[in-house]
Amino acid sequence: MSDEHPDISSASSASSGSLELAPGLRVHASEVSFTASRSGGPGGQNVNKVSTRMELRLPVRVLEGPGRLPAAVMARLRLLAGGRITKEDEMILTSGRFRSQARNRQACLDVLRELIVRARVSPKARRPTKPGRSAVQRRLREKKSRSEIKRGRRGPAREE
Repeated sequence: MSDEHPDISSASSASSGSLELAPGLRVHASEVSFTASRSGGPGGQNVNKVSTRMELRLPVRVLEGPGRLPAAVMARLRLLAGGRITKEDEMILTSGRFRSQARNRQACLDVLRELIVRARVSPKARRPTKPGRSAVQRRLREKKSRSEIKRGRRGPAREE
């Protein structure tokens, strides 16, 4: 079970009071809340009886400010998170993939970490280019050729 996530307990490190959300980004453990509920889908008695689905709630404001994420990264994070951010500015992530609360909790943290890491990467600026002279000439030649073909399909001119 712990092959995928070798150290689930160190991710939350409740004893130190802080939680590492991404490399170099720590928040106080009290800022992140987890709630458990019953998972859906197939699974028989385990799904029907045990609350293994985990929901992570994080106020987005704790990621902003000095020593946290810059404004540009926050804007990208809000775009990436999309509908996972509520009107109250709270990010909600859920996981019910696994049969244990610990693994679903870690899956929520992994999704959050992935979102933050992706938001930190700034998109490459587009450099506008224009087609070369030969490409323009080729396009105009082909356009003229197509025009000639279509003109040949027309019937004789009508006189009125």
